Amino acid sequence: MKSLQEPITKITTGRFALIAGIAMVFMGATPYAEFFVYHKLVVSGSAEVTVKNILANKNLFITGIFGYLINFIADVVAAWAFYGLLKPVNEMLSLLTAWLRLVYTVISLAALLNLLTVLRLVNSAEYLTIFDADQLHYQVMFSLHAFRDGWTFAYYFFGIHLILLGYLIFKSSYIPRIIGVLLIADGLGWIINTIQPVIFPHINLEFIAITFFGELVLLFWLLIKGPKIQV
Repeated sequence: MKSLQEPITKITTGRFALIAGIAMVFMGATPYAEFFVYHKLVVSGSAEVTVKNILANKNLFITGIFGYLINFIADVVAAWAFYGLLKPVNEMLSLLTAWLRLVYTVISLAALLNLLTVLRLVNSAEYLTIFDADQLHYQVMFSLHAFRDGWTFAYYFFGIHLILLGYLIFKSSYIPRIIGVLLIADGLGWIINTIQPVIFPHINLEFIAITFFGELVLLFWLLIKGPKIQV
């Protein structure tokens, strides 16, 4: 007879891999929020057009906020799942890797609050009476930039997370080493892409985006091969 203190079920390494893969699938909500909502409504250099677009497409703007939110919730699940998946390799380093992703998520969620501020600004009669048109436009654009700046800052932690995740995968005996190499390159790509506008503003480093496909390779491996892992 099992002790009451023993877990009734144990999550296997294969299940952790599957959970991590499913969490990454839900992160597909961000490309929708980015390309079909944010960049469709926000016009760089034109606060007036941006405010008009958001006012005319409030429901679309709200779906974009939910898209980002789904992604960040999935990041929390992924942090836990990757910890469980790679704990057999190095428990302490796996825990640190998970915490870095959680730090990224917390900063990103804090940045997301700025989009709720934008929604309140354009959706409240009170704000429309307090601010004149120019002030309202300024407040909206300030909040939009605060969202982008906060989320961009969070990518430093995400990049380091990917580098450590790639290292753990490389050191594991149950995940292909090439995926670890791709993730290390991916993490370096995120960091370089983030600091480029600050340190190398006149250098075109768009080619670095090619490193990001490492996460896509990991996703398909987790969904297809991951559940078969036995450690």
